[in-house]
Amino acid sequence: MEKFIQTYQDYRKKIKAYHYFGWLMSWDQETEAPDQSIEYRTKQFQVMAEEMYKIESAPEYIDAIDHLYANLDHIQDQDFKTEIKRAYKQLRVIKLVPKDELIAHQVLVSQASHTWAKAKNENNFEMFRPILEKIVEFNRKLVKYLETPELKGYDILLDEYEEGFTQKEYDLFFNTLKTELVPFVKEVTAKKQKFSRKLTHSVFPREQQIKFSQYLIDVFHYDRSRGLLKESAHPFTSGVSSTDTRITTHYYENNLVSSIFSTIHEMGHAIYELQNDPKYDDTYLHGGTSLGIHESQSRMYENMLGRSKAFWTVHYPKLVELFPKQLKHVTLEEFHRYINRAERSLIRTEADELTYALHVMVRYELEKGMISGKIKVKDLPKKWNKLMGEFVGIKPKTDKEGVLQDVHWSGGMLGYFPTYALGSAYAAQMYQAMNQELNIEEALSSNNILAINAWLKEHVHQFASSKSPKEILLIATKEAFNPMYYVNYLKNKFQR
Repeated sequence: MEKFIQTYQDYRKKIKAYHYFGWLMSWDQETEAPDQSIEYRTKQFQVMAEEMYKIESAPEYIDAIDHLYANLDHIQDQDFKTEIKRAYKQLRVIKLVPKDELIAHQVLVSQASHTWAKAKNENNFEMFRPILEKIVEFNRKLVKYLETPELKGYDILLDEYEEGFTQKEYDLFFNTLKTELVPFVKEVTAKKQKFSRKLTHSVFPREQQIKFSQYLIDVFHYDRSRGLLKESAHPFTSGVSSTDTRITTHYYENNLVSSIFSTIHEMGHAIYELQNDPKYDDTYLHGGTSLGIHESQSRMYENMLGRSKAFWTVHYPKLVELFPKQLKHVTLEEFHRYINRAERSLIRTEADELTYALHVMVRYELEKGMISGKIKVKDLPKKWNKLMGEFVGIKPKTDKEGVLQDVHWSGGMLGYFPTYALGSAYAAQMYQAMNQELNIEEALSSNNILAINAWLKEHVHQFASSKSPKEILLIATKEAFNPMYYVNYLKNKFQR
C-alpha cells in the first residue's frame, strides 16, 4: 500500500508542476502577451501538453490510483480518500478518450480564445463558428466516451462542474425561476428608472478607476502578498495555491460601476482560494469544491455585500473624492439606487442581480440543445436572440452583444454556465445562515469585513474541495439546497 501511495505522490508532484507552467502561460496570454506571440506559444503548449499526457497516462501512475481506489477502505485519512476518488474519476478521460483527440482538443482550446476575442471585436460569428463546431463536436464525443449507467449526455458535463447536479436538478431549479422570477422580472423592468446624467453620461478616467480598485483590495483584505490585480478583456480569477491567486478586471470610462463590481466579484473568488487550508496546496484538493460554490462567494461579495447601503455609507465618500466633478450633487441614496437598478440588458456580466440568472438560463437551454444535437452551432445566434426575448424581454441587435459575448465556450467549457445561477442561489441561502450568527449590516457599517471573511473561512473556505457542494451547503446552512431562499431574497429586494 505504501509503495502505491508514494508512486501516486511522486506523479502528483510532477503533474502539479506542469499545471503550474500551463497556468502561467494562460495567465500571461490573457493579461499581457502580445498578439503575435500566439503561434509560437501554441507550439510550446503542444509540446508541454504531450509531455503532460505521458505523465498522466503512465501505467505506473494509473496502476497506483486503481490500486488505491480498490483499497479505499484501508485508507484512514479522509482527505486522501476523497482525493483518490477524484483522481480515479478524472482517470476516465485518460483511459477512455483517444490520446490524439484529447491533445488536439487541448491545443484547439489553447488558441480558441484568441479567435473568439477577434471575432467578438469584429462582430463576426462566422469567424468563430468553425472552431466552436469542433469544440462542440469534441464534447459530444466526450460524453459518449464517459457515459455510465448513472450519467449520460449533458449530465456528464454538468457533473464535472457541479458534482451531484444533473439536468433533473437543474431543470427543477430553472423551472422554479421560470415560474417565480420571469413574470416578476418583466413586471419590475417594464418601467425605466431615471438617474442623474452624471451617473449615466459622465466620463470616469481609467486612472481614477484603477485607484478605486486598489482601494477596494484593502477594504476586502485581499492579501497583496498572495494576490494581485491586472486588466483583461474578460475579468477572471486564476490561482494555484493559497499563496498565489490572482484577479483581473476591465475598465470602461463610460461605465464607472463595471470595474467596481468586477473587481469585488473576482475578489470573492480569490478570497475563497486564499482562505483554503494550506495543507491542500500540494494536493488535488486545493481550490473551490465546485463552480457553484465558487460562484456563491463571488456573487455574495459583489451583490449582497458590495451593493448594500451599509457598505456604501462607509465607502461612497472615497468614490466622490476620486470623482469629485462627476459625482457632484449625486447623493448616496441615488448612487445606491443606481447600482441596484433592475433593467432588461443584453450583457450577462453587466446584468443586474435580478435578471442575471435569466441570462444564464438562455445558455443552459442552448448547451442542452447543442449536446443533444437538437441545436446546430450555425443556428446559435438566432436561437440566442429568441430565448433572450422570452426570458429577459430584450433581443440583441448584434452577435457581439449576443452569442459572442462570453469567453467560456472558446475554452471548451460546456456545462459551466448553469453554475453561475446556482451560485447566486447558494449565496442567498448562505447569507441567510451567516446573518443569523453575525450581524452583516453592522459588520459592513463598521468596515469590519474581516469578520465576514472569517465566518466564510470557517464554514466554507477552509475545506477547499475536500467536501462536496452538498456537504458544504449543509455545513454552512444546516439545510439542503432550497432555491426559494434566492427567489424570496430577490422579490424582497426588488419589489416596487
